[in-house]
Amino acid sequence: MTNQPVQRLRLVFGKGAEVKYISHLDVMRAWERALRRAAVPLAYSQGFNPRPRLFFAAALAVGFTARAEMLDVLLEQRTDLHDFAARLKAQLPEGLWLKSVTEVPLVSPPLPGQVLAAEYEVLIETGDTAEEIKARLVGLLAMESIPRHRQRPGEKRAYDLRPLLQQLWFAGWRANLAAIGMRLQANPQGTGRPDEVMAALGMADAVRGTERMQLFCRS
Repeated sequence: MTNQPVQRLRLVFGKGAEVKYISHLDVMRAWERALRRAAVPLAYSQGFNPRPRLFFAAALAVGFTARAEMLDVLLEQRTDLHDFAARLKAQLPEGLWLKSVTEVPLVSPPLPGQVLAAEYEVLIETGDTAEEIKARLVGLLAMESIPRHRQRPGEKRAYDLRPLLQQLWFAGWRANLAAIGMRLQANPQGTGRPDEVMAALGMADAVRGTERMQLFCRS
């Protein structure tokens, strides 16, 4: 297959509670199926097993929901954005929804390499007051170093969470749950994890939900 891309579309999409326990690989497959069923002119890779040329900004952990994930799709024929969006929305499974479609230059750098940070909102069940929660957050931000460990098969690696924690704030109440917002570094030099932040706060057992609110990319 020798088709060459002539258009690059950037999709912003959400991932709801209905599909929060499926893996990133399954999310990729769901988008691939939806795009094929929508009969849009996808550009394919070459080789023995050609695949649609889709590029996700960043994998999302299993169990998390998301409001503004990003996906670049390369097409072999120019397509009207409104028509593209209408066809695709009709094919998406429950739990995935399309928020916007924009065209970006074909020569733009690969999307995964453009991600700098991610914002999350974590819901917790707690008897603490807002002021008590804020005091915990201020205390963690005041630390010069936050030593943590990451467990990998056959390895336990020590690292410092503090440089990966860019912002941390109390985001208010969602019914009877407290919401904690955080902005974490997310690039090849290091990626912060919201579960590690909650563990460092001593609130890991109180977590009732985590949502990635947005990704921050190079302009």
